[in-house]
Amino acid sequence: MATIDRQTPTLALAHALAAAGRGLPVFPLSATKLPALRSPHRGEQPPAHCRGECGLPGHGVHDATTDPSAVRALFAAAPRATGYGIACGRAPHRLVGIDLDVDPAYGSDAAGALRQLALQHLFTIPPTVTVLTPSGGRHLWLTGPADTTVPNSAGRLAPGIDIRGSGGYLVGPGSVTAHGRYRLAPGTAHLTPAPCPRALLRLLTPPPGRTARPGTGSASGPVSGPATGSGSGPGAPASAARRGEGLVQFVLAAHEGQRNTRLFWAACRAYEHGFGDALADALTAAAVRTGLPEHEARAAIASAARLTTGRGGKADGAG
Repeated sequence: MATIDRQTPTLALAHALAAAGRGLPVFPLSATKLPALRSPHRGEQPPAHCRGECGLPGHGVHDATTDPSAVRALFAAAPRATGYGIACGRAPHRLVGIDLDVDPAYGSDAAGALRQLALQHLFTIPPTVTVLTPSGGRHLWLTGPADTTVPNSAGRLAPGIDIRGSGGYLVGPGSVTAHGRYRLAPGTAHLTPAPCPRALLRLLTPPPGRTARPGTGSASGPVSGPATGSGSGPGAPASAARRGEGLVQFVLAAHEGQRNTRLFWAACRAYEHGFGDALADALTAAAVRTGLPEHEARAAIASAARLTTGRGGKADGAG
């Protein structure tokens, strides 16, 4: 595990400036992978939905910039930042992040699921920038066309495959978190983000009112299906309760290094199916039982709510 010391913020700034120099909008992150600057609107009632229009820092991914002076100012305001986020969907690269998680304890093999999707839909992932995560997963960097908005999603293609698109962000290589360091995969540092294959892009941008067809792969787990929590019919409440219990058990089975990821995934599923608020306390309690601090658990659930429901906030779609 990487050590966080007095040099870590300085190195984080250096990595962020290097990324900004390549045209990637960046902003400071804390060791929890959340934005390092607190919202200037915290405590306001009703909650503000400002995305930086007020001119103050503290709006998460909406603070992201490629201006070196602005990057330095953000990090000066966040002296404990240990990493940086890269905003997806922004020009010039319009980055699309494919977040492949690895969870052997639950049988999740996101890389294998992506390979099966590629076989089913006849596309290949070109050589591209790849970032290795502390948990053993990887982030693939692709680019999207200017006329297409790729939404964020969690587990919709297959369990363990999360997509970081417009309004989301990826943790940049060189960042240090509570669980370790993000690193460029060997042999990819010289690459530029490759264009997203058209067939994959179609899966990431389903028609309005529909979701992308999920891949089956070799992964198993609480795969998202038709919405049950808000459905109608005599079986809907019972179905929602069963799904909620399954998500709680999924969180309880987490080992160290998986806790935040499992909780975020489960919360996304709950909010997508309409019972996220009702399940939030149970998910929090389950995460605390696995050893995750309560404030981190609630922050992860709030981030999942923002990602899946579009609620305003600081951290939208962290990778």
